[in-house]
Amino acid sequence: MTPVSRTADTTDPTPELRQRWTLTIADARGRKHPTAPDPAPYADNLLSRWSEPQRRYHTVEHLAAVLYRIDELAEHADDLAVVQLAAWFHDAVHRPDRSENEERSAALAERALPELGVGAARTAEVARLVRLTVTHDPAPDDPDGEVLCDADLAVLAGSPDRYAAYAAAVREEYSFVPDADFTAGRSAVLTQLLALPRLFRTPRGYDLWEHTARRNLSTELDLLRGA
Repeated sequence: MTPVSRTADTTDPTPELRQRWTLTIADARGRKHPTAPDPAPYADNLLSRWSEPQRRYHTVEHLAAVLYRIDELAEHADDLAVVQLAAWFHDAVHRPDRSENEERSAALAERALPELGVGAARTAEVARLVRLTVTHDPAPDDPDGEVLCDADLAVLAGSPDRYAAYAAAVREEYSFVPDADFTAGRSAVLTQLLALPRLFRTPRGYDLWEHTARRNLSTELDLLRGA
């Protein structure tokens, strides 16, 4: 299973992402598949989804960031290729006005990965991990779920400027929601997150990001409440 080193900031992440996709598919297949299709068109399809105009936060840059964080947590994973594939698919379908995005993203993985020669067990695990991002609440005996969820939530531990940019992008993505409704919904999400015993389940994720993420969440919640 092959992580690819990268820096957190890349002007255009798509060439590296295409390279990563090819390596990850090779890892996930686990053996040669001479009749399996070229994975490159599948990467292009996924990247086009991640580049849709309605996206402001759930973008190609977010995908690259999640994969980078997975690299940081790789030692905790049981099946790194499966976690990486789940990252590719976890927001592949994203319509801010709909609630079934994760389910549709998981179904997309269930269709695409067998075509690419990925076995049934790994395909099912990718889909399970994608569906887990609805709650970000992996079980204690689910290291791959812990890695994916920690990587997806690592944005919460950005610097004040980066966190503000993240929060603004989320608001822009939901610009169709009236201010009062967005404030109520966002406040509920932040309150729910802060009530968790820990946001990050991997030891490394907890050490790196827990304190800063809680500070950022509390600050945003105070601002929403007008404190």
